[in-house]
Parts: sequence; structure tokens; C-alpha cells
Amino acid sequence: MSRISFFAVLALFSSYSLAQDAYPSRAITMIAPFPPGGVADIVGRPLAAMMEKALKQPVVVVNRTGAGGALGTREVARAAPDGYTILMSLSSISIFPVADRVNGKPPSYELKDFAPIALVTADPTVLVVRADGPYKSVKDFVAAARANPGKINYSSSGVYGTLHVAMEIFAGAAGIQLFHVPYGGGGPAVTALLGGQVQALASGPAAAVGQIKGGKMRALASWGTERLKLLPEIPTFKELGYDAEFYIWSGVLAPAATPAPVLTRLREAVRAAATSAEFRGAMEKVSTPVSYLDAPEFAKYWERDAKRLAIAVEKIGKVEETKK
Repeated sequence: MSRISFFAVLALFSSYSLAQDAYPSRAITMIAPFPPGGVADIVGRPLAAMMEKALKQPVVVVNRTGAGGALGTREVARAAPDGYTILMSLSSISIFPVADRVNGKPPSYELKDFAPIALVTADPTVLVVRADGPYKSVKDFVAAARANPGKINYSSSGVYGTLHVAMEIFAGAAGIQLFHVPYGGGGPAVTALLGGQVQALASGPAAAVGQIKGGKMRALASWGTERLKLLPEIPTFKELGYDAEFYIWSGVLAPAATPAPVLTRLREAVRAAATSAEFRGAMEKVSTPVSYLDAPEFAKYWERDAKRLAIAVEKIGKVEETKK
């Protein structure tokens, strides 16, 4: 190697090292692939605000909506792996590659395209109906659905989204047929129920608890293995004899090829944010317990959850992908 080329290579590696040491040197974009009002937004915004304190740079939350969360997720998968575009993901990230294959399409991304940074929250979904509606219990709801197959409708965050899959897991366990009305996110799905366009919804507790406590929605059951602390009077489906379990988790991910030093910096920032008193206080206000797991534990949790969701999506099978 010539003296000139040697120094050129040395300069290249030195500049790369300096670039990594300087991370972050500008604003970071956190993509929330759902509209405002859903779980990703409710968790992502206060988390980003706390991350800014650790990173000393702005962390800007951008709602990149569409296809039940798949569009924003794909954008991060294809983003430059430099740490300046990260994802506030929900468990639906595991659904779409399976759904694409079920529908005979090449997946727009794979789970291996992402590097886990941290799990932040993990809540079971809750079956909610309008408080002024006819359903006072799961027994009422199931009886009506059996008497009117395909007539009771429910909203969701989108085809194959978390809220769609959760409801179909319950419908399968109960042996009932419901009519699915997909929307563009959890927020619009809640609005549709409140507005009377639909009769039911599988919702994340954080997105619905205010309406439940305000007397506009009635919670019938949850998809957890234990009762929710914020709604202790609500039974689980397991208690009622239905084998239906589902969790909406939120976690931070980065493109898979992001350099290790950058991932470490992001892990440190999310750890500081998620374990801070300010963030926990913000989550308490929306009745969402923090379930922080660092990258290694999060990776194991995600793998187990993805396997369960793959089985559920394959049972749902091919669905026409339209949304409100």
C-alpha cells in the first residue's frame, strides 16, 4: 500500500470514528406509524421528550400513517442506518410480513431488518363497547353475535393491525363471526366507536381508559392472563373460558445495520428516559405501566410474541386490504 493510500484509509477510519463519537450531532426522527391518539403516539411523545435530555438533541416524533402501521415501519426499515431515524413500534410489526405472505405478496420488510433497542410498555387489549349500547357483558356480546353472524361490526387500526388480530383471536375462541371495519389507526378506531359507526373495539387500555372512566365506553373483558390493575373489575377472557390472549407492546427499534456504538447510545438514552420519574409519571396519567426491557431481553420477548402472532395471522388467512 502506498504512503498516500495508507493515510487516506487512516483518515477515512478516523473520520468514521469521530462521526460515531459525535453521535448524535443533529435531530433524530422517531417514526410513529399510526395517527395521533393511539398507543404509539401516547407512549412515543413523552419518551422522545425524555430522550432529548439524554441525547442533547431534539427527538422529533413524526406520525407516518397507513396500512395499519406497515408504511411507517417500512420507511424505517429502508432508512439510512445512522441512528437518525428510529421507530416507535407496536406488536403489529410482527404481523405484516406474515400477512403479506398469506396474501401472496413479497413482504415490504422482514423482522431481521430491525435492531431492537428497548421494550417500553406491554398491555393486553381490552374489549370495549359504547356505554349506552346493549352489551353489558361478554356473554351478551357473544349471544348477539351468534344470533346475527357477521352483523356486529368492530373498528380497528387497519387490516392485520394489532386491534384486528386481537379481535379475530377472540372471535375464533368464541366461535363467532364479526364484521371488520378497518381505519387508519387506533385513534380513528376509537372515534368510530364513540361516534356510533361501529359497535365494538379491541383497544389498548391507554387509548380507552379515559373514555371508560368518563362513562362513554364499557369494558367487557381483557386479553391478558391477569386482570388489569387499572380495571380490576373487568374479567379476562381466560377467566370466562375463552382461549384469547394478546398484548399491544410498544418498543423502540432502529434499522438493523445501525453501528453498534450508535445502538449503545440509543439504548442508554431509552433506558434513562423509560426509567425516569418524569416518564413514569406521564404513563401513570394515561394508566399505562412501564414494562422496560433492554435490547437482549426485548429480543427474546419479541421472538416469542412474533411466533404467537404468526399463528394467529395464518388462521385469519387472506383478507381484502381496505381501510377507512
